Amino acid sequence: MSAILPIRYVEPVFRPPSEAESLILPVTDGCSWNKCTFCEMYTAPQKQFRARDEAEVIDSIRRTGERFGGQVRRVFLADGDALVLPTRRLLAYLEAIRAHLPAVHRVSSYCLARNLKKKSVAELKELADAGLKLAYLGAESGDDEVLAHVSKGETFDSTRDALDKLGEAGIARSVMILNGLGGQALSAQHADNSARLANATQPEYLSTLVVTLHEHGRRFLAAWPDWQALSQDGLFREMERFLSALELTRTVFRSDHASNWLVLKGTLGADKPRLLAQVRAAIEHPDAAPLRPAWMRGL
Repeated sequence: MSAILPIRYVEPVFRPPSEAESLILPVTDGCSWNKCTFCEMYTAPQKQFRARDEAEVIDSIRRTGERFGGQVRRVFLADGDALVLPTRRLLAYLEAIRAHLPAVHRVSSYCLARNLKKKSVAELKELADAGLKLAYLGAESGDDEVLAHVSKGETFDSTRDALDKLGEAGIARSVMILNGLGGQALSAQHADNSARLANATQPEYLSTLVVTLHEHGRRFLAAWPDWQALSQDGLFREMERFLSALELTRTVFRSDHASNWLVLKGTLGADKPRLLAQVRAAIEHPDAAPLRPAWMRGL
């Protein structure tokens, strides 16, 4: 255990943008699936998947409480998919958080849809009652063909089932879609079926990121050799199609990740006309649109 920090971190550490002020508490290292061809997050050798020792995690919570006391308001359970852990172990961590970090009012985690197949709604309700309030699920797409191409290991139905389970259990859902993931050939069906997934599940939060390939571009293209990236205009047109097809009643929408050219924020459906107007203005007059400079997208 570090002499400086009460928690042992294995770099690099990832968390959702909205968890910027949360305590990052690793309960696993890496991702239990780690086969998505577009993802570079957990590919470093030190990020091979393993569950952390239960005693170490609980001791980290205790030591954090001793040092920071009532300063911690939110906790994010890292790394890639904390909900792969047995419910009993997760409940032990949530109990320790309540005992040692009493000011915490929200605990959240990444979540793979596949890992919820092993958990009943009753188990998820236990976790919700114990403090797990929000799960971030990277759907990436609602289109089965796109999901198969990128080795996501999920389908429209498996993702919908997981989101429905979380919703029934009272755990808020933050769903992420990758703008441009279908490339030029599958852009339309990627947009349409991703909107269909959101409409079917009505998540509390919905966000979009732009697919970005760096060193893993070779792996991605080896698996999908005829994939062609969308231009900036193509990304905007795909976004317009996606937004147009959404029929949401009360979902907070964000497209403000560093990868996005055009920052969009609103609540759907109340702000749908305004968001569509912003996208259409960027399509018609890109030079006048408030776009993020390319250097700020150096991911």
